Amino acid sequence: MSIVLSTQAEGAKPTPTDYYKDLGVRPIINACGNYTRFTASLMPPEVMQAMEYASKRYVRFNELQDAAGARIASLVGAEAAMVSSGAASSISLGTAACIAGMNPDFIRRLPETSGMKNEVVIQKSHRNSYDHAIRMSGGTLVEVETMDQLERATGPKTAMLAFFNLREPFGKINVSDFADVSRRLGIPSLIDAAADVPPVENLSRFTKLGFSLVCISSGKAMSGPQSAGFLIGRKDLIEAAKLNTSPHSDSIHRGMKVGKEEILGAMVALELYLKRDHAADWKEWERRIGVIATALKSVRSVGVETYVPPIASHLPHAKIRWDQAHVRRTVEEVMKDLREGNPSIEAHPDSKDELILGVWTLLPGEDKIVARRLSAILKGASS
Repeated sequence: MSIVLSTQAEGAKPTPTDYYKDLGVRPIINACGNYTRFTASLMPPEVMQAMEYASKRYVRFNELQDAAGARIASLVGAEAAMVSSGAASSISLGTAACIAGMNPDFIRRLPETSGMKNEVVIQKSHRNSYDHAIRMSGGTLVEVETMDQLERATGPKTAMLAFFNLREPFGKINVSDFADVSRRLGIPSLIDAAADVPPVENLSRFTKLGFSLVCISSGKAMSGPQSAGFLIGRKDLIEAAKLNTSPHSDSIHRGMKVGKEEILGAMVALELYLKRDHAADWKEWERRIGVIATALKSVRSVGVETYVPPIASHLPHAKIRWDQAHVRRTVEEVMKDLREGNPSIEAHPDSKDELILGVWTLLPGEDKIVARRLSAILKGASS
């Protein structure tokens, strides 16, 4: 007796399920970039194949994490590496490693840190929402502004020095000097470089500068799983970080579980990224900006320029400005028009006085859709 599992005709290909439609969730054209709130990146087939492979085979978790970490470390020229459940998770794991080390009692007690080094020195200008990832591991933040203050702030209670690369332009201590003082004082240093690839050189730059731990996202420009990141750096600290998370049940970050699928997916995404023709990618992104600029040429007072942020999402963006005396629509109103239209288009969330579009997250042909929609909106509001 056989059991029929499908009503499809024998040999017919199954009809793909439109899950977003079934759930009443509206897909978007992503013209903003690899933001978590917009589900970061789209994974290439090779990454999906690696994740599917892992989904069908059991493995000893620690063995896989160790082996994948060793390959990742060799690819970026580091002592050691591990796959985390995202760059923010890497910050928390790195902090826990610096505070508790491999001491089983300390690991079980976190975030309670009596008797441990628990102070994390950070530039005041580097404080941001992601330093919560440090505090949740039991780190007490000590703010400084100058090199002299940094050196005077360190002592027997100092567990780590923290640097947030996106905030470098706002601090008085640059990234190289910060790494130097960490080495000189013999205190571990951690840098949050979550969105700082590209340039591809950043995968190895920060360990070469002397940072003990580097935190990078897999789910941004590398197009790996959104729920994965890399913690790269000193072998002893990476080993300690592993003890502070899954599969160790009595650890503070047991909930920051990364699956076998994400481990393989993140590793393969990194391998693919290193093999890419980055110059060709850049040329394609500039072409997309050209498509948008051409479509807007006929709209009075509208100007389009290419903007590349110096740090984080160091990729070509389109900056679009117009004179509201001629185009009677604010940037906020245009973003609303794009979002509420069909298809829904999300622009860069930092758009304020100008409309900013990230073009590298567009699918083939979507540059033309964005250009056409934007042209229609601005022309419709023109005097």
